[in-house]
Amino acid sequence: MERTQGQPDRDERAAASRPAGTPAAALTTTAPTTTAPTTATAKTATAKSPVPGAALAQPPAPARVVTLTSGEFTLTVNPVDGSEIEPLRPEARQAAGRRPAKRSGASRADRDAAARPPVLPGPPLPALPLLARADERERLVRLLGRGRSVRLTGPAGSGRSVLLDAVAADCADLAPDGVVRLSGHGRQQPAELLHTLYATVYDTRDERPDRTQLLAGTAEIGAIVLLDDLELGGAALDELLRATPECAYLLAAAPDAKAPSDDAQLEEVFLGGLGRADCARLLEAATGRPLTDEETAWAEDLRFASEGLPLRFVQAAALLRQRDELNGGSAEDEDEEPGVFEERPRDPSHVPLPTLAQAAAPAELLASRVSESARAALRSACALGGELPHHAHLPALVGDTHADAAVAELLGCGLVTPVGPRYRLAEGVARQLEEAGYGESAAEEARTAARHYAWWTGHASVTPERVAAEADAVLAALGGADVVAAVLLARTAAPALAAAPSWEAWGRVLRSGAEAARKAGEVAEQAYFHHELGVLALCEGRLDRARAELEASIGLRGALADKRGTVAGRRALALVTDRDREAMGAKASPPLRLEAPPVLAALPPGAGAGAAAAAKPAGSEAVTQLTPVIGKPGGTSATTLSQVYADAFTAAPQGVPAPAPAPFVRRPGTEPGGRPRKTVLLAAAGALTVVALGTVVGLSLTAGEDPEQPAEPTVSSTPDAPAVTPPQVPGNSGNDSPPEPVAPSGGGGEPAKGEGTRPTTPPPSHTPGPQQPDPAPTATTPPPATTPPPETTPPASPTPTPPTTAPTTPTAPTAPTTPTTSTEAQSPTASESPKTI
Repeated sequence: MERTQGQPDRDERAAASRPAGTPAAALTTTAPTTTAPTTATAKTATAKSPVPGAALAQPPAPARVVTLTSGEFTLTVNPVDGSEIEPLRPEARQAAGRRPAKRSGASRADRDAAARPPVLPGPPLPALPLLARADERERLVRLLGRGRSVRLTGPAGSGRSVLLDAVAADCADLAPDGVVRLSGHGRQQPAELLHTLYATVYDTRDERPDRTQLLAGTAEIGAIVLLDDLELGGAALDELLRATPECAYLLAAAPDAKAPSDDAQLEEVFLGGLGRADCARLLEAATGRPLTDEETAWAEDLRFASEGLPLRFVQAAALLRQRDELNGGSAEDEDEEPGVFEERPRDPSHVPLPTLAQAAAPAELLASRVSESARAALRSACALGGELPHHAHLPALVGDTHADAAVAELLGCGLVTPVGPRYRLAEGVARQLEEAGYGESAAEEARTAARHYAWWTGHASVTPERVAAEADAVLAALGGADVVAAVLLARTAAPALAAAPSWEAWGRVLRSGAEAARKAGEVAEQAYFHHELGVLALCEGRLDRARAELEASIGLRGALADKRGTVAGRRALALVTDRDREAMGAKASPPLRLEAPPVLAALPPGAGAGAAAAAKPAGSEAVTQLTPVIGKPGGTSATTLSQVYADAFTAAPQGVPAPAPAPFVRRPGTEPGGRPRKTVLLAAAGALTVVALGTVVGLSLTAGEDPEQPAEPTVSSTPDAPAVTPPQVPGNSGNDSPPEPVAPSGGGGEPAKGEGTRPTTPPPSHTPGPQQPDPAPTATTPPPATTPPPETTPPASPTPTPPTTAPTTPTAPTAPTTPTTSTEAQSPTASESPKTI
């Protein structure tokens, strides 16, 4: 009895209460139905959960965050904000460099069982014999045992998959790594096949190797690989064979598949139809009874029309069984009146054998005689491009709690065939059903499937491996749904496929989601898909594609003011830049060296910033001037960062400003004693320090003398006067500066030519009287001991020159002496007599 809509059953409540990350079993037959809500807009419909019971208040499931190792990167798959990628840490890099261990026999058996179609509910189907394939089976086993690769070619429905199962059982012990089953349906590139082979043989948990590790690992795999539904050919197939030199391949392909190249050393085996006797035997085995003469003649005509393909006789046997059910019934049943709920007609009529046209294209007739749930499953398969959803999803998609048994019913009729871990409509069935009107509701079926898969893939109890097994149906629903439902499905399915890791399906989902988001105007979702595409391209080594996708994502997120997403995108873009530099052969960045610009390099060594500014051409753009690097003597170069900074930025001691002698341009090799530059600078700094200390001591002594001390008489000096030591005033040292010339207080004469007068300021301790001249201010910095200049006239600048001639006899203090010649200097007062250096 079906449950009422809006009331979740026990399985739903258990799934909702299951902690995150706990793998759940396959959905039970009481899965919730997926009824399309009748809302005003499609966006409102997709915002709701496809499960009616999900409308109840349930705590939000935690996000499924998975961390993977991909080559030299650590990938964190975050369904909320997008994946984050960063380089491996040193300890993780060492662990990633080691090759994982190979799986044991039991582990490989479990992996192989997961790659096969699931066991269907209900009574098991009768096993059909493998007829007229003994010679091909023996030849294939013999070639594979010798290490040769074989290409098995046969039309659809010729029994290639059944023959591969028989060969796999015969070759189980021939190779050290056993037998590996792969599906090539929808695989156009060999990379994903190599990754699947690598993951089957090696125990790779949360790890996806890069191309170098992948090729190194697959080169050491020794297994018999059975690859069904091959679509590769040419150079792609050659790449697959070269990457696994120790493997023997059995490649099953259709006649219209791409042909291998001339360099591929493959044995060709063609698989044809069955003979007349074998077709009759297969028809009897599938029907479960002997054939009548009429049925035998009908089987011969069918063999001629179908070229003896086994699939056509499996479908013909299903038609005979349905005919027997319609024509069956005992005499007691014929005498009784049928009830109201019985499907048996009141006037039974004999159902004849199907016509030859109906037997050649039996899909419409077979579908009309199956259950309603099976017909609804066929409608969903037509809407999904021939992909039949897992039988656990059919109750939610169809609306019948017993719809999971429909897959076994369709498989017994020959309408579906196994393809890898799932089922698809058999060859030609989809076209026949669409002609019969089963594709009229394809849009509604695809939208319902997209909403259901969006809920299912985002559920925390669903493991990424289960999502990867259903990837083809998810992709089909993504392509047939409207843009809003497609964006929602891609947003929830992409993180699960990335964590599986099934990166080929991940990339297809991301591209479809980006296109749907662009059409729907969802800028935030579009930025997410571009970011994920950039991360995927970076992991696969496609740097140009990664840069383009990441720059597009950063631009969109910048427009949305998404700071966190922008930072994640810029981090990934920085990794792209680093890998691009490594690919171009760039070495590690050298220590910091600031090179001089061309203008500064052309100037002489002693030129300063003013000369550089003058040399700058007018009208040029303002650029940052770099400090030139001063090379070390002897041509030696710095090897450490501290030496670089020591050479480029020499710390000069800051002393008291002092007058420097005439500019001296140092030439290479002219330093005294050949001492290094640092030694000369240190010596000069020491001398300046001593001079500064002497000046400070002299000033301190001068400040402590008595202001009422009588002044000394003025003296004059001439060039011809003998050197006489002037009297010293107590309290003054010999390091005091010479006095400034003082103007005469009277108007007795004009100053000599070349001499200047300057006003004097009285000291704050007393006021000068009319009989006492004002003392001149003393200099604060003593001059260095240099060769005396030829002139004896004191300069007019504030920096005095030490006197070299002795003063003459002092005159009376009441009347200052008037200079008599042009070479006479004004005599200083007694309190400011010149000091001997």
